[in-house]
Amino acid sequence: MSLALILSSFVSAARIGGAAQQYVLAAHKIDPVLAPTVLLGRSPAKGAEPQVTAPDVFRRMLGDIEADAIFGMVDLVITGHFSDPDQVEIAAGVLERVREGAARQPVVVVDPIMGDEPGGLYVKEAVAERVAARLVPLADWVTPNAWELARLTGLAVTDVGSAAAAAQALGRPALVTSVPMGEDEIGLLLSDGSGQLLFSHPRVKRAPNGTGDLVAASFGAGLIEGMEPAAAAERASRAAAEAVQASLEWRTTNLPIVALAERVVAPTAQVRIQRL
Repeated sequence: MSLALILSSFVSAARIGGAAQQYVLAAHKIDPVLAPTVLLGRSPAKGAEPQVTAPDVFRRMLGDIEADAIFGMVDLVITGHFSDPDQVEIAAGVLERVREGAARQPVVVVDPIMGDEPGGLYVKEAVAERVAARLVPLADWVTPNAWELARLTGLAVTDVGSAAAAAQALGRPALVTSVPMGEDEIGLLLSDGSGQLLFSHPRVKRAPNGTGDLVAASFGAGLIEGMEPAAAAERASRAAAEAVQASLEWRTTNLPIVALAERVVAPTAQVRIQRL
């Protein structure tokens, strides 16, 4: 049995954040444990008012999870959205304790959720700074979007070349989403010590939110299943393309992760692969 700990948002009526990642991981037969950092009924992009998990409540929740000996069973940790800098500090402590107590070393995937184009930063400045300072150095893999990669490195990311340079400068293995490739394509960039691979598929207008969350969960699932990073990234890219296409066909504003579960695990969407 594989188990994943998710530290991120819970949104009831949208397939985004940690709640969406629960469904992705369950499709891969990985038991998810979600400690929500914020509660929403629907997407904040639609004006939902968030209920932030108070740091003391977040700490107590994670303490209860730890008391049930869950930390020693964790194969994968995914960190995502944080609403308070103290939550980030608590999460950093959890990553350290999980690694200390695990029978086998878990894979830590840090999705440094900070902002995106065109609006820029959408978390508190202090949260963004703490994520960069405390969580990114603890990550086995970082999964920023292109805007977040630029924020983390201080380098402009405007195309594939600049994304590749920034990913190398990050200093951690990375899987970068939403790499700019003109109007027709969008890319996913894998960058680690073995080199850089670019996976691209057609860009669609009005794609549902949550593809980055899907990619982080799919990629993490692949790693603990024993896949090589390149193979896990390819599958994650295909899964994202598959889910977006299905959302258009079914005319849904959400990624249909549950209905699409088998196709998320074994996606057949076409992607173009280039070694940089």
